[in-house]
Amino acid sequence: MGVSLGGYIAGDDHSLEWLKIVETDPPEDTGYTPSVDALVLGRNSYDAVIGFTPYPYSGKRVIVLTTRPADSKHGETFYNGSLEPLLETLALEGVQRVYLDGGNAVRQGLEAGVVDDLTISTLPIILGSGIALFERGLPQSRWTLVSSRSFESGLVQATYQRP
Repeated sequence: MGVSLGGYIAGDDHSLEWLKIVETDPPEDTGYTPSVDALVLGRNSYDAVIGFTPYPYSGKRVIVLTTRPADSKHGETFYNGSLEPLLETLALEGVQRVYLDGGNAVRQGLEAGVVDDLTISTLPIILGSGIALFERGLPQSRWTLVSSRSFESGLVQATYQRP
């Protein structure tokens, strides 16, 4: 998840324009694309990235959590329901590694205790307000730092695992 220094994942209007400050870092350099079997993302995140050029999830299986109708633009599928049954179905299909993207999807995964590792990419910007990654009400959980690295753009990426 990309977050601002203040812990926001999007602006007040769900805007992700501020992420452009790290466009110099190719997605493959930040490490998520080659290591996952499927991506599950929330509808707001999907709506924000669907117009990105190039499309960041090209060649990956993408499932969008949504209650609203949508048209697939790159082969995405849409799912209306809780995250846990979806993950169980994916596991039965042989999917071993799922990347959760979007605040709501990540929060559902944390609440359900199904997140094994968490990669947070902190961008060098203070938004002042917006949509927080970790909202009130999440259960307390401990994590162990397993790696960290920085990029020329100023992005700092830390990966944590559940002990």
